[in-house]
Amino acid sequence: MPGDYSKTPEALSRLNDTQFHVTQKGGTEPAFHNEYWNNHEPGIYVDVVSGQPLFSSTDKYDSGTGWPSFTRPITEDAVRTETDRSFGMIRTEARSTGADSHLGHVFGDGPADAGGQRYCMNSAALRFIPVSELEAQRYGEYRSLFETDDTTSTKEHTS
Repeated sequence: MPGDYSKTPEALSRLNDTQFHVTQKGGTEPAFHNEYWNNHEPGIYVDVVSGQPLFSSTDKYDSGTGWPSFTRPITEDAVRTETDRSFGMIRTEARSTGADSHLGHVFGDGPADAGGQRYCMNSAALRFIPVSELEAQRYGEYRSLFETDDTTSTKEHTS
């Protein structure tokens, strides 16, 4: 559970074929045909392999690409990037720092008012924890991201 975010054989054995292909083989799921691209519920997204918190719905926005997109990780040390030279392209790959799961890619075409980054993630690399389940699933420390007098902070950006 939360705290130790390493990759274990047990965790890998719980992945379905798509989750394994994406997180362990650097795969990509189809646009608009994945679990979270159109999810608008408030909560956090964690690494499907380790449970490491990665992104918050407060930083999620509709990029129009068909994949869940975020302006930044939930904490600076949750996601690391590296150069990806696959398929004859040069891109910036995003990986979880705990389990080293492939998450997706980072592009410089995100909302300018939020830093200009688009963390374009694969739903198959993520597990969504709704705000209502944060405490029960031991992520209560993230509730403060959703507690505010301004109700718009729990909604997605629409850029």
